[in-house]
Amino acid sequence: MEIKEAKRILEAVLFAMGGSVELKSLAEAIGQDEETTRKLVQSLADDYEAEERGMKIIELESAFQMCTRPEYYENLIRVAAQPKKYVLTEVLLETLSIIAYKQPVTRLEIEKIRGVKSDHAVNKLIEYGLVEEVGRLNVPGRPILFGTTEDFLRSFGVSTLEELPAMKPEQMEEFKAEAEEEAQLKLDL
Repeated sequence: MEIKEAKRILEAVLFAMGGSVELKSLAEAIGQDEETTRKLVQSLADDYEAEERGMKIIELESAFQMCTRPEYYENLIRVAAQPKKYVLTEVLLETLSIIAYKQPVTRLEIEKIRGVKSDHAVNKLIEYGLVEEVGRLNVPGRPILFGTTEDFLRSFGVSTLEELPAMKPEQMEEFKAEAEEEAQLKLDL
């Protein structure tokens, strides 16, 4: 198959699917191996960049997605209904951070770290599409394990979880000190 034709097929598939498409599926679509397919998708993404098109191709873990450039969002909402904006409160951000850095994690583990019930926060994050059930722990009761979604990666502008910022040791010590102080205050009451 000719390179131009393969890139046209990849473009058509990415456009038609709307969401992310696994590299394996893209490779099947053009009858190539995954390494060749990755290079072709990257070349297509580079073409979009070079031509300054209104669309771009992003990579999310081992999948690719065609999406609108952020700078054209204002133009897009003039035509489409404005998407609902979710408000991430401190509680939701705290819960989301725990899930992102500790995943897969159970609700009980989240509550142990936060020190309070987290049912509402976890349910909201699932509703917002940032968190999903990723399995069950193989212990009595088989608690649900939670992890982040592709929407989480997309929303925070990262391709993989490894791109999340690492916590500095001094921040960790500061958090521990705050938690110990808070626990002591509760004991004193």
